[in-house]
Amino acid sequence: MKYRFFSDCHMHSDCSRDAEDPAMMMCEAAERQGLYAITLTDHCECDVYEKEDYNRSVRQSYFEAKKASAVFQGKLRVYAGVELGQPLHNLDATQDVFSTCDFDFVLGSLHNLRGMEDFYYLDYNEQDVDALLARYFDEILEMVRWNGFDSLAHLTYPYRYIVGEKGIPAPLYPEFGDRIDEILSLLARNHKALELNTSGLRQKLGQTLPPLEVLRRFRQLGGTYVTIGSDAHRWGDIGAGVETGLSMLLQAGFDRFTIYVGREPVLLPIE
Repeated sequence: MKYRFFSDCHMHSDCSRDAEDPAMMMCEAAERQGLYAITLTDHCECDVYEKEDYNRSVRQSYFEAKKASAVFQGKLRVYAGVELGQPLHNLDATQDVFSTCDFDFVLGSLHNLRGMEDFYYLDYNEQDVDALLARYFDEILEMVRWNGFDSLAHLTYPYRYIVGEKGIPAPLYPEFGDRIDEILSLLARNHKALELNTSGLRQKLGQTLPPLEVLRRFRQLGGTYVTIGSDAHRWGDIGAGVETGLSMLLQAGFDRFTIYVGREPVLLPIE
């Protein structure tokens, strides 16, 4: 099925240290695919904000997005966003980002727990996986209570490595069902979005972050807004899995998905 409104709200240019291609190249790839809109969401890891020069790279990303928006006017809608990692680990950094860049879209993200490395780097043979996931969902809930973002990024992020890379069984339900329900209910009450991140479809995990069962539960609990993002780190992954994501939203009971413009949700029909 081909969808009229085909948008990608999570991608990284070479302003992110783990990405490869400049913003203009990302936009060219999106235009070739006929995308309706994209949002550039380069990393800002607040816990190492100045140490790793995110105070510079975030501003550069914002500038590149605004430049691309002007260049591609009439051909592709380009919005300026940020993936705000661990915002509560350094609120001074978080405030600095908000005070200097007028973003269209803010993804709230948690890549590592307090005092720990990114889940990507952890040795799971030395971890109590259940305890680690309990801490993860607790920190996510703390971030959702803070409520300073627009969409909650890749809710099941640790599963990419625990289940996908290491093959360690780690069910979502019923073990963490109460925590997940509290997170989803609060997102719905606060009129915030849940991200459907399609990166897991092209990785060993083989499923979206979060999976369909969580999307359905979000809808049951009153959720309205869902953003869809490929989490592309190179031009070849722009839009990857987004059509599958739109189909999943229909299965979960949604008939619209969301993009953000000026930090305000815009609902687009899935048609």
